[in-house]
Amino acid sequence: MAAASPPNDIAVIGAGIVGLACAFHLQAAGRSVVLVERGGIAEGASFGNAGAFAFTDILPLASPGILRKAPRWLLDPLGPLAIPPAYALNIAPWLLRFWRASLPDRYAHSLKVQSAMMRLAARAMSEMVAGAGLTEHVRADGNLQLYESEAELDAARPGWDAREKEGIAFEHVRGYRLAELQPGLAPRFVAGTFTPNWKTVADPYHFALALFEQVMARGARIVSGEVVAIEPQTAGVSLRLTDGTTINSAQAVIAGGAWSRPLAATLGDKVPLETERGYNTTLPPGAFDVRRQLTFGGHGFVVTPLSTGIRVGGAVELGGLKAPPNYKRSQAMLTKAAAFLPGLKTTGGTQWMGFRPSLPDSLPVIGRASADPRIIHAFGHGHLGLTQSAATGRLVAELATGRPLSLDLSPFRPDRF
Repeated sequence: MAAASPPNDIAVIGAGIVGLACAFHLQAAGRSVVLVERGGIAEGASFGNAGAFAFTDILPLASPGILRKAPRWLLDPLGPLAIPPAYALNIAPWLLRFWRASLPDRYAHSLKVQSAMMRLAARAMSEMVAGAGLTEHVRADGNLQLYESEAELDAARPGWDAREKEGIAFEHVRGYRLAELQPGLAPRFVAGTFTPNWKTVADPYHFALALFEQVMARGARIVSGEVVAIEPQTAGVSLRLTDGTTINSAQAVIAGGAWSRPLAATLGDKVPLETERGYNTTLPPGAFDVRRQLTFGGHGFVVTPLSTGIRVGGAVELGGLKAPPNYKRSQAMLTKAAAFLPGLKTTGGTQWMGFRPSLPDSLPVIGRASADPRIIHAFGHGHLGLTQSAATGRLVAELATGRPLSLDLSPFRPDRF
């Protein structure tokens, strides 16, 4: 067996955007950090996401509305929601919990919790961006949600009413104002809703790498390898990697995204984490004059202008970690985007598929492991990993140092299921 590494204050498992934000905040709290990453830095969901700080996206995915849409969506194997037949039995327990979370009283609870989390996320991200010198990576162009009929807008109004109660600014637009916000839309889109305080990053991968550089400059170490066991010890915890290497630390954080579930289970926390496989195509810069992120909610995808090109992607495929990518899903969204944005140049794009770690109630797991309070869970953010990364980092640092918490963590506890 390989020799044990020198002890560290805290080991963070996962160097995606959530793990990096945890490392940044732990360092700010005076802790030394070692990052342990099974793949490349920020090469999971942090690499190819839509790049949004979606602080206004307070509506849980598990909702009465999604239950009404799901049967129609599931009829289209390339539509906004798909479950490969071979995975249907595996996903059934998760879907049952998702249905329960969509009931009106539970939905209302999750919406309230998500709203509080988003308020913290906005503050914490602003502070992390400033503290890490990442301001040049952030854009404040807003988001434009698009509707093909007045009936579609009317169906969305309860969600906007909920946002209004939370003080979120938005503007329903039509005609000249709609064309001003995004020229060149297909005439099928008759209305939109503009959220001016929505922000995006120039490129999510570059944003994460810049944060990684800051964390490393502040003294972090990086270890490449997959953690297969976390063993509580008298003086701390020991992480065992596939090659036999051990990493000793006083505390540990599990921020491994879609790969976190097995580690949590070894610590007594059977978290129903599932994998939303998200797809996109990034077209070359100049493929279309996209002024801001566009959301085609009725079709389950967005179009985002990045410094590296135009990204067309989204949708949900509940298919686990092992099945090969089905890039027909990327192509289906690209075909729709070409119809919605006449003149969009669809050649020269790069396709991608990534794994979003998702829980049935649309809330992440943030809290201490059942087996040992020195181990902290921080995963399961679904579509909101980038958005909620700084808030999660702050909360993890507060847990690790025993400081007062910025948010009540009982709704995020690992044993809530």
